[in-house]
Amino acid sequence: MAAQREPEAVTVVVTRQVRSGCESAYEAWLARLTEQASVLPGFLGAKVEKPSALEPRTYTSVFRFDSVVNLRAFEQSELRRRALREVVDLVEADAFWSRLTGLELWFTPPPETLIPQPSRFRMALVMIAVVYGLVLSIGKLVALVLGATPQPVRLLVTITIEVFLMTYVLMPRLTRWLARWIYPQKVTP
Repeated sequence: MAAQREPEAVTVVVTRQVRSGCESAYEAWLARLTEQASVLPGFLGAKVEKPSALEPRTYTSVFRFDSVVNLRAFEQSELRRRALREVVDLVEADAFWSRLTGLELWFTPPPETLIPQPSRFRMALVMIAVVYGLVLSIGKLVALVLGATPQPVRLLVTITIEVFLMTYVLMPRLTRWLARWIYPQKVTP
């Protein structure tokens, strides 16, 4: 019997150009949509990036679902159809949509990147360098501290420390420092 794969979380990045003077109405609409979507199966959360000085009326919303199946259910829902009818007068054009799964979620694009499109090759190089450095350093440190502990336990401790360091310390900083290299092309509307 074949093992079933866990569904992979999916992130949708939506970028919209809001009509001048409609910013507060758009923010209220977005807050209602996020609140209503929060009870949907598989909804993991949302984040909104308000406009920057470079793009004064461009909003970027990030929605996370636990699987593509639950995202598709939201995309085909009456809630979404109603929300799209309500927002039409508040925006200048259709939204830019981008679905992300996998490693690109570790990488934060530069602020002016509307739809994140990291270089997969460059992402892989950064990940290889980080994992290599962590395996060498953390692995040796754990072996010194927990030398008498069984090897599978040491490995679990090593991996746990490495994943937390990558997620909360190293990758957020590295992607900020290397953003221009990881995201070589600015995407414009």
